[in-house]
Amino acid sequence: MTTKPKAKKYNPDPGPQGKGTAEARSDAISRIRRATQGQDGAEDTQPSTDLEAIKREGLTGRQLRVARRLAQKNGLEAASDYDAVRLLREKGIDPFQRTNLLTMAANDQPEARDTVKVQLPQTITGKPENLPGPELSPAQRREYEIGQIQKDVARRRKRKLFALFARLAVFVFLPTLIVGYYFYRVATPMYASDSAFSILQADGGGGSIGGLLSGTQFATAQDSVATQEFLESKDALQRLERDVRFSAIFQQDWIDPIQRLAPDASLEEAYKLYSRMITIGYDPTDGIIRMEVAAPSPEIAVDMSSRLISYAEETINGLSELKREDQMRDALKGFETAQEERRKAQEALINLQLQGAVLDPQSVIGSLRGRIDQFEFELQDKELELAALLDNLRPNQAKVDGVSRDIARLETVLEELNAEMLDVSAGENSLARLSVRVQMAQADLAARDMMLQTAMQQMETTRTEANRKVRYLTVAVNPVPSDEPSYPRKFENTILAFLLFAGIYLMISLTASVLREQVSS
Repeated sequence: MTTKPKAKKYNPDPGPQGKGTAEARSDAISRIRRATQGQDGAEDTQPSTDLEAIKREGLTGRQLRVARRLAQKNGLEAASDYDAVRLLREKGIDPFQRTNLLTMAANDQPEARDTVKVQLPQTITGKPENLPGPELSPAQRREYEIGQIQKDVARRRKRKLFALFARLAVFVFLPTLIVGYYFYRVATPMYASDSAFSILQADGGGGSIGGLLSGTQFATAQDSVATQEFLESKDALQRLERDVRFSAIFQQDWIDPIQRLAPDASLEEAYKLYSRMITIGYDPTDGIIRMEVAAPSPEIAVDMSSRLISYAEETINGLSELKREDQMRDALKGFETAQEERRKAQEALINLQLQGAVLDPQSVIGSLRGRIDQFEFELQDKELELAALLDNLRPNQAKVDGVSRDIARLETVLEELNAEMLDVSAGENSLARLSVRVQMAQADLAARDMMLQTAMQQMETTRTEANRKVRYLTVAVNPVPSDEPSYPRKFENTILAFLLFAGIYLMISLTASVLREQVSS
């Protein structure tokens, strides 16, 4: 059997080789045209063969390179480009003639030859497996190749889709199935007991700034937050452990392994379980603390919830007592100091009064001054009477002597009284100085009385303010045993697990894709 060689079809597109040949041809023609510019007028003259004359012709570098190539084509060995021009002219060849340049450019182009591989008939042994089919047209071949590409793309797409479903099954569906099995079949049901309570402030007057906020939730916000922190602390867990043995409740054998405490569980492990079973939330808009306690039994949940509420009430009472003591401490101290100072002032006054001969020196001095004034008035009267008697031409001597003796007696009494007054007013222990000291002690005592009254009023005001700031806990919703278990939420937890595993898989896939792209780029 012989096979005809296929006829070579005409391709209108010359391809890279054809394009290179055309460009080379056009480039050679353009070089010849540029080389022959300015030479048309010199064709009639005979070119010189002298080397120095050739150098003076002012030939360009392109012309010299063309001359060297033409000399190499004719087998002339030139020492330089100018020597090549000289050798060509001596041989009778003008290197710058247009016909010579076109001939050299044509010789540079590769000859197109049809390389047809002749295949002789061969002997075929056995049954041929692949028989030659009918020759396909270019459109049919294109459709066939496109179909093969589409089948390959579909095959790879199916393979990648199968790998994707396999990864999803391993990393998403299987873990979700395990989690759902745990929640539906293994997890121990937990009963929740809900309660709500609030911290209120004692009613008081609105005379202060604190009274403006006494009826709002902002007045007890700090105490509510402190109560929430206490119920979520280890202190509450220890008290609950002491009263109801919290750890022993969750160490029973019938509780699932995930929620069960080990027999030798530490306080930290018990506190982690306590944090999961006790949910406390404070709403600042209405000031109510909501608490949810979960336990394996509804009765146990109610008992723990009631005990936690009692612990919170004791904590609030302790905080109120501490606030009262802090506020009353300074007021009581000031009141006691004022009392002590008044007592000292009163004792000083009594000592001054007991120091002198009389209890009231001021009254003694006043009585002496009154007596002196009285005797002075009588003395003036007697002196006037004596002057009237002496104005007579013949005064009665007996009356004159009597009046004179009265005047002498009054002067003696006045001298005695003045001496006594002088003794009273002079010296360190005089009645005048003693009177001044008594007046100062009385003024000090009056000031201490006023300070004591102010301290007493301040203490009463502080006591009223402290009583108004007393906090107390009121229960809005009492804990009630639940009929049905509240935990676990099987469907919600399963869906949440599915979304969680799907998100983790998506994040890891995107990270791996980005890293693969960065490494391959």
